[in-house]
Amino acid sequence: MTSVMWSQSQQDKLEQRKAQIQKEIRDNEKMLQSVKSKEKSAMNVFMIQKNKIRLKENLINTTEKQTKLLANDMYINQLKINKLNKELIVLKQDYAKMIVKSYKSRSEQSRAMFILSSETFLQAYKRAQYLKQYTNFRKSQGEEIKSKSTDLIVINKKINSQKIVKQKLLAENVKERTVLEKEKGEQEKLVNEIKKDKNRIVSDIRKKQKESKTIDRQIDRIIREAIAEANRKAALEKAKAKALAEKSKATPKEVAATAAKEPVSSSRIELTPESKLVADNFRSNRGNLPWPVDKGFISLGYGDQPHPIYNSLVIHNSGVEITTNDGASALAVFGGEVFSVMVVSPVNKVVMIQHGDYFTVYQNLSSVNVSKGDKVSTKQSIGRIRTNGDTGKTVLKFLLLQNTTTNDPKSWLARR
Repeated sequence: MTSVMWSQSQQDKLEQRKAQIQKEIRDNEKMLQSVKSKEKSAMNVFMIQKNKIRLKENLINTTEKQTKLLANDMYINQLKINKLNKELIVLKQDYAKMIVKSYKSRSEQSRAMFILSSETFLQAYKRAQYLKQYTNFRKSQGEEIKSKSTDLIVINKKINSQKIVKQKLLAENVKERTVLEKEKGEQEKLVNEIKKDKNRIVSDIRKKQKESKTIDRQIDRIIREAIAEANRKAALEKAKAKALAEKSKATPKEVAATAAKEPVSSSRIELTPESKLVADNFRSNRGNLPWPVDKGFISLGYGDQPHPIYNSLVIHNSGVEITTNDGASALAVFGGEVFSVMVVSPVNKVVMIQHGDYFTVYQNLSSVNVSKGDKVSTKQSIGRIRTNGDTGKTVLKFLLLQNTTTNDPKSWLARR
């Protein structure tokens, strides 16, 4: 029974995962059609198409898992059917023998003589009990035959239903594989088209990498300044507390001057008890943070990686780039305080939110809804993501840092 429940639970989970993948494919298809309708760059179409192929492969793998799980269930059910059939044969044979025996000794007179011919009262009592037990056993054996026959009908119906579902899953997979092969063919044509424009693409990538490094340096500087300022305030509070405890006659100005002489770190924030709670809470949600967009996929991962077409070209990314729909909003992944809104250009703004000693950064916003010092809540809209007029791409660059050290945001976000 436990095995059946586990199997059904796994099937339900796979069905939910399959529905989620199918939804992502539909969303991806809308993005793809939108980009194609605007006749934008082949590279943009390639990236969205590449994600669609990945989703299709995931869908096929999920369906294959469902098929295998179903085949295992069917095998187990077939074993049950075989076992029940064997048990029924034995039961029916025993029952038939018992009926024949009962028929031969069916008269009430023979039953009475069987009891009355006893030599002692105890023997008579035992013979009466034996006849009673024999009758009950015959009755229970008949009920067992009936019960097993019913079980056999139920399992046969179940296995027939499973065969239908299995055939449906296999047909789905054949269809999806056909579509997948067609899309891979289209992808190959796109690759050949893109390779013709190598010089321009490489030039654009290098330009973008240079701009990205400039923004990364600005973000690093702002965070270091914020850390240093927070540590200076913490040092001043400690100096005041110490002076008060020692009943020092130094003036507040002298205490501040003494505190200012103490070296403070610009790379690691000294947490207060309150900010430590925020940081601990943020850390405990690793792998479960909501995505900073409603819909979308990671089109460029974290760290150094080869270009999807030109393998010799290495791309560096301090966060992840998430391609989403035109007009999409950036959403805060966790509650915190806005500690900076940076304007890179009139159409490129950056919002940085602090969560203890963790920082989340949202780049490439055309407009923002928050200001420095604002408290934000999880999934609150903090701005609109910019759609590039040249490529038609709507991409949010999302960074996650602890102090000044970047982390791979994907490992922090909930699985999609």
